[in-house]
Amino acid sequence: MTAVPVPYLVVDRRRETSDSVTLWVEPLAEALDGFVPGQFAMVHCFGRGEIPLSVSSVQATGGLAHTVRSVGAVSAGLCAAHTGDVLGLRGPFGIGWELEQARGRDLLVVAGGIGLAPLRPLILSALAEPRAYGRISVLIGARTPADVIAREEPKLWHTAYTGVTVDRPDADWRGDVGVVTQLLERAPFEPADTTAFVCGPEPMIRATARELDRLGVPREHIRVSLERNMRCATGHCGHCQLGPLLVCRDGPVVGWDEAEPLLSIREL
Repeated sequence: MTAVPVPYLVVDRRRETSDSVTLWVEPLAEALDGFVPGQFAMVHCFGRGEIPLSVSSVQATGGLAHTVRSVGAVSAGLCAAHTGDVLGLRGPFGIGWELEQARGRDLLVVAGGIGLAPLRPLILSALAEPRAYGRISVLIGARTPADVIAREEPKLWHTAYTGVTVDRPDADWRGDVGVVTQLLERAPFEPADTTAFVCGPEPMIRATARELDRLGVPREHIRVSLERNMRCATGHCGHCQLGPLLVCRDGPVVGWDEAEPLLSIREL
């Protein structure tokens, strides 16, 4: 894990939503050490600063993809990046989804909004080894149909069930309307033998994890990705502290058995 950004070239970009893009980058020199699904990089936009971004794709060449939403000066600069621009990356950082611990179990992936991006490499890794797992279900929630990222990809996923729901439909929407937890009743999974992976806005994570807990999915098998103000990514600055956890070092992915007691404390 280097403290100096390594140069990566933007080789492709895709507009996901009105305020989000996915950037594919390749190393200009030696690539960073291999990333696993769920880990993140500190992505540097020269002249603006750096922010943490989970990987949404890991290439054999050492290339990566990051999906970023414009919410501040740095993320706006990254969203404005084009093919041929150079970004700086540090990493890999954090603990990933630990998919290997779910072998032999049903997999339930629940994403809210741009939270689908960090889950995408996990889904692809699981689908690449279908015999290693039980049934694989993917549930996606978004504010509107226009806010669904990678919207064509789920059609290519050979999952047991894939559902998409939105909060506010438009005139052309013919799918589900409502919160993502309403899709749980259709997903085929055996709660006691399921590992769930949840990523999205914190209220959505809480609601989903609590419903999965109620249905009987073991808390230690509900893996959630936490979001806090990560600045150094090495556990030194303390900005991402959540009780005894430093999210950049001890997360961002943790079990619900560990996260729930912390997230239930308003002061944290």
